Amino acid sequence: MKVFVIDVGICNGCYSCQIACKDEHVGNDWTPYAKPQPDTGQFWMRMTEHTRGTVPKVKMHYIPIPCQHCDEAPCIPACPIEDVIYRRDDGLVIIDPEKCTGCKACVDACPYDAIFMNEDLNIAQKCTGCAHLLDSGEWTIPRCADACPTEAIKFGEESEFKDLIAKAEVLKPELKAKPRVYYLNIPKKFIAGTIYDPVEKEVVIGATCTLSSNGKTMTATTDGFGDFWFEGLQEGVYNLKIEAKGFAAKTFDKLSTEKDINLGDIPLSK
Repeated sequence: MKVFVIDVGICNGCYSCQIACKDEHVGNDWTPYAKPQPDTGQFWMRMTEHTRGTVPKVKMHYIPIPCQHCDEAPCIPACPIEDVIYRRDDGLVIIDPEKCTGCKACVDACPYDAIFMNEDLNIAQKCTGCAHLLDSGEWTIPRCADACPTEAIKFGEESEFKDLIAKAEVLKPELKAKPRVYYLNIPKKFIAGTIYDPVEKEVVIGATCTLSSNGKTMTATTDGFGDFWFEGLQEGVYNLKIEAKGFAAKTFDKLSTEKDINLGDIPLSK
């Protein structure tokens, strides 16, 4: 069974995957796999940009999103006509372009916004995993994986990538759609800030910052710029205590990591 394994940690947002997908499918009729992709409005491999935090504590990452080729694909039961959307023996999910009636039910059912409506042809379209290339016997990977300069996108047999999959996660696991696209190193939340002395107008180096949640604690020490970072945090509520020699302790209670937090410049009093 085929899978994608995408390492977000080494994706540099070059858009090569998105461009390669367009190059392969725009103007090319690969029936019975897919009709031509429109010039605009559809990205079967869609690069998404994610900006986290606020200036100057900002981080950015990119997540390429193709069809997730789910084992429990919501699009399949949503389609009113049998066998229009089907799963191949290798796990790839295909929309038959000759049978699709353009009812849009699958477009609405996809929780990943990975199915697009071609208004000109009145059919639904999406990533095929370049099944036409795989079936030709000349290609073993789709165009997006071939074009990736950092090899962030891997494609192959599930058994081949079992060690990576064990460390990976899927998008929207709560839906239980069982996607066959796995992601490594999707950044978690962070809490950060800068500690300074408002009297001396200098940053405070070596301050101890203690973050606690649900009985667990972690510590960080401000660096030469007075900065501290707590990264890789799960979503939750945290309490922060800041201590530095010669200064009164400062606390922040009930910090929610629903979003990444930049506490900004934090003055300490003596």
